[in-house]
Amino acid sequence: MPELPDIVVYIEALEKRILDRTLERVLIVSPFLLRTAVPPLSSTEGKRVTRLRRIGKRICIGLEDDLWLVLHLMIAGRLHWRKGKAKVSKPRGLAAFEFDQGTLLWTEAGSQKRASLHVVQGESGLQSLDPGGIEIFDSSRAEFARVLQSANHTLKRALTDPRLFSGIGNAYSDEILFEAQLSPLALTQKLKPDEIERLYYAARANLERWTELLRKQTGLSFPEGVTAFRPGMAVHGRYKEPCVRCGTKIQRIRYAANETNYCPTCQTGGKLLADRSLSRLLREDWPKTPEDLEALTPPKE
Repeated sequence: MPELPDIVVYIEALEKRILDRTLERVLIVSPFLLRTAVPPLSSTEGKRVTRLRRIGKRICIGLEDDLWLVLHLMIAGRLHWRKGKAKVSKPRGLAAFEFDQGTLLWTEAGSQKRASLHVVQGESGLQSLDPGGIEIFDSSRAEFARVLQSANHTLKRALTDPRLFSGIGNAYSDEILFEAQLSPLALTQKLKPDEIERLYYAARANLERWTELLRKQTGLSFPEGVTAFRPGMAVHGRYKEPCVRCGTKIQRIRYAANETNYCPTCQTGGKLLADRSLSRLLREDWPKTPEDLEALTPPKE
């Protein structure tokens, strides 16, 4: 799922292309995309784009008459810019937003159509879609600590909860926790003050660094290579690869459609965190260290 750095770069690229331009036509291909009926989608056509902003992981396109198109890309949604008119091709195509000088295409890979489009009126309409998480760059250490410890959750869950923190998802939470050298399963209300401080600065540094890196990679182009797995990430998507800090093999916890990646040496004191899909089978035999896990893996022929 595109997260804060990706969404920021998307918005900056859109500002260069559609700000002060008129939205001539909106073509919706997927019947699952549009989630609102009032105001009608047709009311946005012929309106000039006046501003763009981010709410969490949503891209908000502001139009005349205080109308807003709110795009939530979810896991597999991506945006593409084409000069002139462009076709929306099934099965991936969801929608096309036509402007006088180009077309913004919206696609979604896979069969599960989770992306959503809302048309809302005014600030109250926008706020109805805001989960309420604080912005990392606008928060003090004290506010960050208060929100983090407002309930007793694992760090992984807390960082990715949009009601607590804005714009952080599966990928960058892994990177933040690695930088802070904290376990993804550490409980928020058991953290020491110095651990919270490390996490606060790691979150700010990580998100800022990746936003700047993606800006440089995109340049004047439109960001077409948005992905959750990027070269240069320390742990996310690097299962069984050596840790960039200590050389230990990166491990993972799998759950539903996601996985958490971490370094057992740098983050969990050498302890291997139980992968539920496997630990149910192994029960008491679940390996406690990376070395124990290696012993379970048959040697390659």
